[in-house]
Amino acid sequence: MKKCIFFFCIFIGLLVLVSFGVDQRTEVKIPDTLVVCEEVEVNYPQRSTIFNAPLVAPPFLGSSYIGFKEALAFKESAGDYFRTNTLGYLGKYQFGIGTLQLVGVYNATRFLNDPVLQEKVFYTNLSRNKWILRKDISRFVGKHIRGVEITESGMLAAAHLAGPGNVKKYLRSWGKLNAGDAYGTDVANYLRRFSGYDVSYVPPVQNPKI
Repeated sequence: MKKCIFFFCIFIGLLVLVSFGVDQRTEVKIPDTLVVCEEVEVNYPQRSTIFNAPLVAPPFLGSSYIGFKEALAFKESAGDYFRTNTLGYLGKYQFGIGTLQLVGVYNATRFLNDPVLQEKVFYTNLSRNKWILRKDISRFVGKHIRGVEITESGMLAAAHLAGPGNVKKYLRSWGKLNAGDAYGTDVANYLRRFSGYDVSYVPPVQNPKI
């Protein structure tokens, strides 16, 4: 009898030990409301400046006037106030002597060494170009030429590159007359690259001066 009790206790002990080695986890059922049964379409913004337009200014500063001028400056000179290129264009926005004189600046050395003056010249020249292009802005903004939507900021950037007269020629010829600079950048490129910025901060002014 004692032997039976002894063996019975050993048997119970073995069962307890074996039970610790058995995986006691149970299957977790996902609620029906959380089960994805079909592919889900992900909709990204269709008109996003960050992804649709080439990245030209680190960091991205938005689509305001500040974003516009800094993006343009980065393309022109990498934002360097003191740069002079091989053709003699000066400063952060790469102005030629003739354009500086149009807005009342006649000392190139002072201009190149004065960042505040450079910002004033850029704003003043933008106002001048906006006045010259005012009728074309009303006529062409929102239209498409050679697959590119025409915007006010694109027109003003292109005018900075090639002059407002060449922007008019491009628009009125529907892209057939596409002027460019000595480095191969043309009006169409700037119309596309700098589209979609809000430049309403800058008013059109006839013959503005510093």
